[in-house]
Amino acid sequence: MQNLIYFLYEKAYVNITNACTNACKFCVRDIKDDVVGAELWLSNKNVSAANVIEQINKNKDKIAVHNELIFCGYGEPLAKYNEVIEVCKYVKSSMPNVKIRINTNGHGNFIAKRNIVPELKPLIDSISISLNAQNEEEYNKISSPKIENAYFEMLDFAKKCVSEGIDTTMSIVTGYKPEEYNINPEACRKIAENIGAKFRIREWIENGY
Repeated sequence: MQNLIYFLYEKAYVNITNACTNACKFCVRDIKDDVVGAELWLSNKNVSAANVIEQINKNKDKIAVHNELIFCGYGEPLAKYNEVIEVCKYVKSSMPNVKIRINTNGHGNFIAKRNIVPELKPLIDSISISLNAQNEEEYNKISSPKIENAYFEMLDFAKKCVSEGIDTTMSIVTGYKPEEYNINPEACRKIAENIGAKFRIREWIENGY
């Protein structure tokens, strides 16, 4: 069975796709195939909302205890934005006390070719967006984006989330081969604060989880 739901640090996660518009140098999926023993490489690329909902139902009691469901796996969740929206609707209707968060690289609108933020607003409690760097040059070095203007797409997505009133956090990863990258945490903090988002520094975990 594919692991579409896994648990880490007292939280429940949804691993809905392996597709991603970035190939971040620090990504744990380039280090190992699993997170806390859960194999996250999916053999079937055509994961449906029904597939995820089936595994949510099998883990309902455990998810209810953790009280939060986070879209974050070995890919960009919003690469499957239609399925994410459908799963969120199900969780909100069947498990209203469970909070929903999406961890994203901020390319959802580019992928959808439209602004999906208003659709997400009533369905999620918070969103975490990977800022990664204080400018496009450093962002491209560490994120290796596969799309044009990836950095600015991410910033625009963050602005739209804030303008819709979504609890928005922008994050960077520190400690990953610092001699190769020039990531300025304070400059990144200012970018997030100017947008109106919270800011988080995530320490890189060398051996994954």
